[in-house]
Amino acid sequence: MKVEELVDIIGADFYTGVPDSQLKALCNYLMNTYGIDNMHHVIAANEGNCTALAAGYHIATGKVPVVYMQNSGEGNIINPVASLLNDAVYAIPVLFIVGWRGEPGVHDEPQHVYQGQVTCKLLEDMDIAYTVIDKETTPEQIKDAMKTYRELFASGKSAAFVVKKGALSYDEKVVYKNEHSMVREEIIRHIVNYTEDDVIVSTTGKASRELFEIREALGQDHSRDFLTVGSMGHSSSIAMGIASQKPEKRVWVVDGDGAVLMHMGSMALMGANKLENMIHIVINNGAHETVGGMNTVADDIDLAAVAKACGYPHVTCVYDYDDLDNALEEAKENLELTFIEAKCAIGARDDLGRPTTTARENKESLMKFLGSM
Repeated sequence: MKVEELVDIIGADFYTGVPDSQLKALCNYLMNTYGIDNMHHVIAANEGNCTALAAGYHIATGKVPVVYMQNSGEGNIINPVASLLNDAVYAIPVLFIVGWRGEPGVHDEPQHVYQGQVTCKLLEDMDIAYTVIDKETTPEQIKDAMKTYRELFASGKSAAFVVKKGALSYDEKVVYKNEHSMVREEIIRHIVNYTEDDVIVSTTGKASRELFEIREALGQDHSRDFLTVGSMGHSSSIAMGIASQKPEKRVWVVDGDGAVLMHMGSMALMGANKLENMIHIVINNGAHETVGGMNTVADDIDLAAVAKACGYPHVTCVYDYDDLDNALEEAKENLELTFIEAKCAIGARDDLGRPTTTARENKESLMKFLGSM
């Protein structure tokens, strides 16, 4: 189905969400149509954030907003759906559009498998009616679903469309770019040159894939790395949990701007605890690149200043490889919590592979390295 048909049938004029590769057609349509416009389209920090924004929109206008997200974001909406939207509380209607990663019977990455199995059940448990959209779904079927949904909306209930892979299409192209010159994979290569036998915890998406391939190219094993393949936004907290129990080990976090924004409260926790054996590096390209390149707000804020305000004792921001190397050298020599923001271009090589080890093998290898199994 053409995404323009879906949007026309829905008839909403406010969308907010967290980008998803399954919904790339919708995301690109919204960017081409509205860009980032707080009157019509907001890319939010996380899915709970979207849901609360949508609630405020409904309160201000009386209209039904649309929240889009990958199904992994269902966990982030459970609280606002149950304690804010639900018709037993404020009765605020929202239409959710959910990209179905890990659909049963369709091959996907390990972090999506269980989430894919429970995607529809979670909607049922939240009392959200849903319709699955696949490649065969017709505009007439969407119209019928929306007729039912409007009755639910009138009673303060929410509803959802669950979108299968390839169900939506959009012919227009969107090019996502910024003015920065450093490349993420090369930034990670520089980091690896300084870490030696230290531990690296890398964030969800292409950063972990690039770290894996860099180790392979150098002929190194993967025993010192934790590749966070799911749970976006939690890599720094995982690293803090390791660093707090292994004070003799230096722990480096390779993070992304979208991940940091999703659960920024973790920075306050790290700044307050000031673990001397942690180095937190945020590679900031201002984009949700792994799922298509749509913008984050990180290019418009000073993450280094945020880290300083949170209590990180040593903070720096770098724009080129010479300054990056200087910052990494200083971080290696210092014994204090360090934050490095590395400004980065959008883009990755087309032949970037995926880890050839399983998530469990990755965990067990690191635990053996740490002597915890």
